[in-house]
Amino acid sequence: MKKLVLLFSLSAVAVIIMSFKPRSARDGNAAPMSLYDSIAVMDSIWEDAYDNCKLDVMEEIISEDLEFYHDQGGVMTSKKKLNEALKANICGKVKRELKKGSLEVYPIKGYGAVEMGLHGFHGVNETNASHYSKFVHIWKRTNGKWQITRVISLH
Repeated sequence: MKKLVLLFSLSAVAVIIMSFKPRSARDGNAAPMSLYDSIAVMDSIWEDAYDNCKLDVMEEIISEDLEFYHDQGGVMTSKKKLNEALKANICGKVKRELKKGSLEVYPIKGYGAVEMGLHGFHGVNETNASHYSKFVHIWKRTNGKWQITRVISLH
């Protein structure tokens, strides 16, 4: 009888855990579809702004309390400095490409979401990213508005 109760308990825990598994483009499992879709849309807005030098859009998406961790470039905690770097080094020179099927989205209760995936970068006259890198974006939702508060970029 104890084995049956234990088996039932473990089965119930497994069902609960699996019901909270985030949706991933790779595995198709479902977390709230609306969260995944919202972050996927925000990522595409970010990519369009990045690729087309829409500084006003980037300014709106980047949080004032930004923390940007780059394995090769170090840490940046200034929204102003990031915007200056984007304008000087990215605008009209570099394009971002999210690797299809790599996007994962996880909820952060009471805050927003974690976005993870692979992205690559290439010059504006090149057609494909030569190398994909891992990234993590922490998105905060305040008053219906999504902003990136933390970035981790690994090459």
